[in-house]
Amino acid sequence: MLRYLAKRLAYYVVLLVVSVFLAYALASSALNPRAYFEAKQPRPTAAAVDRQLTDLGINSHTPITVRFGHWAENLVVHGDLGQSIHDTSVNAEFGRRLVVSLRLLVIGSLLGMLLGVAVGAWGAVRQYRISDRVLTVVCFVLLSTPVFLLALFLKNGAIAVNQASGHQLIDFTGYETPGLSGGLGAHLADWAVHLLLPTLSLALMGLATYSRYQRGTMLDVLGSDYLRTAEAKGLTRRHALIKHGLRTAVIPMSTLFAYNFLGVFTGATFTEIIFGWHGMGEWFIKSIYENDTNSVVAVTLFTAVTVLVSGLLADTLHAALDPRVRA
Repeated sequence: MLRYLAKRLAYYVVLLVVSVFLAYALASSALNPRAYFEAKQPRPTAAAVDRQLTDLGINSHTPITVRFGHWAENLVVHGDLGQSIHDTSVNAEFGRRLVVSLRLLVIGSLLGMLLGVAVGAWGAVRQYRISDRVLTVVCFVLLSTPVFLLALFLKNGAIAVNQASGHQLIDFTGYETPGLSGGLGAHLADWAVHLLLPTLSLALMGLATYSRYQRGTMLDVLGSDYLRTAEAKGLTRRHALIKHGLRTAVIPMSTLFAYNFLGVFTGATFTEIIFGWHGMGEWFIKSIYENDTNSVVAVTLFTAVTVLVSGLLADTLHAALDPRVRA
C-alpha cells in the first residue's frame, strides 16, 4: 500500500507544479494591478508605479517566467507568498483567513457527510415507502435551492425567532461578539451561537447531496450474493447490511467525500459573505476585484494543494476500504 501511495504522491506533486505555474500565468495575465496604483490621488508618476509593482514582484513589464521564478524561489526557500497590493503580508492574511474558514466549515461539512450517508442508506433500505419518498422530495427541494437563498431563509428565520422571544437567541453575523467578557464557557457558548446557522446551511446542502449518491450505491448492493451469504451464516439482516453492505456502498463515495470536504474551503463563498465570516472564499473574491495578484495566486495555490491532498486522501480511503486496490 505504501508503494501505491508513494507513486500517487509523486504524480500529484508534478501536477501541483504544473497547475500552480498555469494559475500564476493566468492571474498575471488577467489581473491589472497597475490600474490600482494609477487610480490613487494624487496620481503617481509612471516611474513610481513601476517601482511599486517591481517591489511587489508583479510588474507586467517583467516576463511572466521571471516573475514566477522569483515568487516560487521565495515560497520554497523562505515560505513567503509575497506582499499584497496594500503592501501587507500575504502569509499573515492567509493564516488568519484559513483559521476563520476552518472554524466555519469543518463541523458543517462533517455533519453533512455523516447525515448524508445515514439518510441515504436508510432511504435505500426503505425504497419506495412513504418515508423514502418524503426524503427524496426534501432532498430535491434542497438541491434545487441556491445556497445563498437557503442562507437568507435561515437568517430570516433567526430574526423571527429573536423577535418572537424578545432576546437575541441566535446570532447570524460574524463569528464572535466583539468585546465579550467572561471565561472560556462564555466564549464557547458565543461561538456555538454564531456557528449555528452557517453550520446548518452547509450540513443541509451536504446531506441532500451525499444522501442521493449513498442511496444509489446502497441500492446496488442490497440484492448482492454476499449479503444473502452473510445472512445464511447467521447474521441478522441489520448486521449484514451494516457490516458488509454499507462498507461496500461507501467505497465509491470516498472520492466524493475527499474532494468535497477540502474543496469547500474555497467554495463556501456565499455562506461566508452572507453570515459575515471573513474566510478564504470572501478573500478570493475581494482579491480579484482589487487586482491583487499575489493574494489571488496564494488562494489558487491553496486550492491546488487541497485538490491534490483530496486526491491522495481519496486514494488512501479507497485502498483502505478495497483490498483489490492494494494488490
